[in-house]
Amino acid sequence: MSHQGDETYLPAFAPGKSPHESPYISYGTPYPKACAHHVASTFHARRVYILASGALSRNTSDLPTLVSALESEIGDGAVVGIRKGVKPHSHYSDILELVHEAKTANADILVTLGGGSLTDAAKVIALALANDATTLDDLETLYFDSPSLRHPLLPATIPIICIPTSLSAGEYTPLAGATNDATKHKHSFQHLSIGPRLVILSPELSTTTPLPIWLSTGVRAIDHCVEAICSTASTAEGDATAAKGLRQLVPGLLATKTAPRDLAPRMRCLLGARDAIGCGLLRVPMGASHGIGHQLGPLGVGHGDTSCVLLPAVMRFNRPVNAAKQDAVLRVLWGEAAVAAVLARRGLDRESADLGAVLDALFRELGLPRSLKEVGVGREGLPALAEGSLRDRYCRSNPVPLREGGQVMEILEMVVGD
Repeated sequence: MSHQGDETYLPAFAPGKSPHESPYISYGTPYPKACAHHVASTFHARRVYILASGALSRNTSDLPTLVSALESEIGDGAVVGIRKGVKPHSHYSDILELVHEAKTANADILVTLGGGSLTDAAKVIALALANDATTLDDLETLYFDSPSLRHPLLPATIPIICIPTSLSAGEYTPLAGATNDATKHKHSFQHLSIGPRLVILSPELSTTTPLPIWLSTGVRAIDHCVEAICSTASTAEGDATAAKGLRQLVPGLLATKTAPRDLAPRMRCLLGARDAIGCGLLRVPMGASHGIGHQLGPLGVGHGDTSCVLLPAVMRFNRPVNAAKQDAVLRVLWGEAAVAAVLARRGLDRESADLGAVLDALFRELGLPRSLKEVGVGREGLPALAEGSLRDRYCRSNPVPLREGGQVMEILEMVVGD
């Protein structure tokens, strides 16, 4: 793989630290130039299909700038298709339309310009193209725990380049979530072949993302780190990776909240999100904040907002069984001067404040939602939410395994907000 003189270009993860081939990361070169260069010279592709954020397409010139760079590098007609926006949580209906368009256009590379749902969609599209999946029933045979999982499941062959605008960090993994429009159930798709091959980081581009989305997806990355350290299956390596992520993310988010145009803390956050997702790649199982959050997604709650609402409550629920692990997170947070200053200003004492209280204070400092009511989920929906959560593997791997609806309800009652 080739790179340019002013570009930092390296594997996202050290060799052997990821169960799949590590994507490369690129930063330091304007993203249109970097993308065009790698499409042509690294992947030797000539027919580009772009999945772009709808808001970014409407409100900025970034999409035409990217198209222009690709056509200057490869030639007129290099971009064979463009999709402006997909529904949140990557619905099957959108994916099937995109599979048809990419197949008809004979696309040989997918480029995403935007946040998490686009990335998930691209991964499922790649798997669907490889397996000639063109209907809703076909997609139902591709997700990893499907009762009708097809054998063999053929590997994806079309490469994916991601240019993220948020901190969701799904671009580093071979995992994707997609929602069945009919059942509203979100399924997990995973195959070692669907991980993006290149992630281009641009703090400048990230300024186009509304600040609440940037901050809330950063909290999602914090959630990865916190639940990794607090897991009963945590490892020394996973803890170190998560702690590194927290040291970048939490001060970076606080600084971005204060000075949204400052690019240095944004770059710090982008690299911290990479470290956060690295915890999952080390196969450290997540807990109930992720597990319950997966069920909130199809109700219209953004990935990041689920963590803002749930993570402090889950820490309070789990503290009787993993207090020492939670205290390890506290030491990391209080060890950052900018974080400690915020906590002290909010009246928290280092010796007495538990992790739930510290996270609550930080999320409030960032101006993010702290209740189900704030994200549009009412009490009437809680029993079904609790029941659905019990089917999620991360509720089962929670430090206090969630096996009964009443346990989930105990957590939800802490955050209902009515």
